[in-house]
Amino acid sequence: MNEATKTTKDVTKKVKVESFDISRSDETLDLAKDLAKFIKENKLTTNVQGKEFVNVEGWQYAGSRLGIVPIVEHVINVSSPEEMKYQAKVTLFDLRHNATVGAGFAVCSNKESGKKFYQEFAIMSMAQTRAIGKAYRNCLAWIIRAAGYEPTPAEEMDYNTNTPAAAPAPAAAVAQAVPAMQVVPTEPAAPAVAAEAAVAPVQYATAAQKEEIIRLLNHPVITRPEKTKMLLNINRLDEERAVQAIAKLRKAIDDRENGEKAAA
Repeated sequence: MNEATKTTKDVTKKVKVESFDISRSDETLDLAKDLAKFIKENKLTTNVQGKEFVNVEGWQYAGSRLGIVPIVEHVINVSSPEEMKYQAKVTLFDLRHNATVGAGFAVCSNKESGKKFYQEFAIMSMAQTRAIGKAYRNCLAWIIRAAGYEPTPAEEMDYNTNTPAAAPAPAAAVAQAVPAMQVVPTEPAAPAVAAEAAVAPVQYATAAQKEEIIRLLNHPVITRPEKTKMLLNINRLDEERAVQAIAKLRKAIDDRENGEKAAA
């Protein structure tokens, strides 16, 4: 039997897996400590609003310590003329018991925040990545929590990157909240033109700038945590910060490529 004709069972028979028994509290604690150390040392988290969410690589490591591996069952194109969208299903296979122990479904769309300019392969790939994280979450969320992290994969947080802006308080309400003596003008009012200039809208990054940032982020030398962090904030960049981000990404790519050539 050659390598091309080996089945999944033929391959998995040779895989050595850990002997953690998650039904025992002492072994669960040992696994959680090991997991926390691995995630921290390899920087496999994304910070969202002050909370640490583990990237899918961290969830895969937790599963591998228990002999549980992900298998992509299918990736389906469910796009419409107005939207590029993929759905993926992943099952979890327990190598020790030769049994399926979990599953997860996920979707990815170019209508999501920060994904307007994603290529089709990137949308399809993210659907698979999310499905892997979801499958492990359904099975091992409590292990991740025991390790000290949020029990939701970082990739799922892409759905929650849009936060509504706070509505400005009505002028009448502001006037009522300030004592009458403090709202009596002591200097001539500023010209209307100056007032309009003070509230001029922020010039957010252009579509071309965002597309260039995403193109650079897809370079192989850019790490997943770096990519995730930038994509979470891409819609908050103004034009000046977008120019700076593009320059930094280009420099990082050049430096890392030159470093790899020098090492070779």
